[in-house]
Amino acid sequence: MDPTPDLLFDGPEDATVTLALAHGAGAAMDSPFMNGIVARLAALGHRVARFEFPYMAARRVDPRRRPPDRQPVLLATWRAVVAELGGPDRVVMGGKSMGGRMASLVAAEDGARGLVCLGYPFHPPGDAESTRVAHLADLRIPALIVQGTRDPFGTTKQIVSYRLPASIALEWIADGDHDLKPRKASGRTQSDGLDQAAAAVDNFLRNRVR
Repeated sequence: MDPTPDLLFDGPEDATVTLALAHGAGAAMDSPFMNGIVARLAALGHRVARFEFPYMAARRVDPRRRPPDRQPVLLATWRAVVAELGGPDRVVMGGKSMGGRMASLVAAEDGARGLVCLGYPFHPPGDAESTRVAHLADLRIPALIVQGTRDPFGTTKQIVSYRLPASIALEWIADGDHDLKPRKASGRTQSDGLDQAAAAVDNFLRNRVR
């Protein structure tokens, strides 16, 4: 099977860099979260390319719920996308949750213009000892992680103990969960979180990506 997926583009065609975003484990590339963040980034003048891993693309033909592909397939799909977009020097890689984690694994090995992770899964919920951070120490490119302070995949208290490299910037979304959604009592909305996330990514792409 050809691992190169179809690409969905948003934003101006003449943007100097393309941000490629992969979806999370359980929701497609056009989920409300993905649509919301991409619409904001496109409005800020950024070119965004979305794609789906094979298991998620298969749901559009047969809606039966499938588990994510094995990691080698996920990584091969990411590499095919990067090649399609012109290679590591032309692409900022990133994604939601699992999609961002897979992007970080490829970027740590192959390089990229930059890395953007939206809700990074630092560990499985309820299992803070099973961390997924070892490869992050190998990152030599500018990176941004946008994380809700209540994210069950990694809270503020846990993440500050990981000693992440200086190349990784963190943007905290107050009271946000894994989808950057706050509790009603916080006085904030998920739209506020997406606005803040988009502003952080915009600043990252304009000021840290060369």
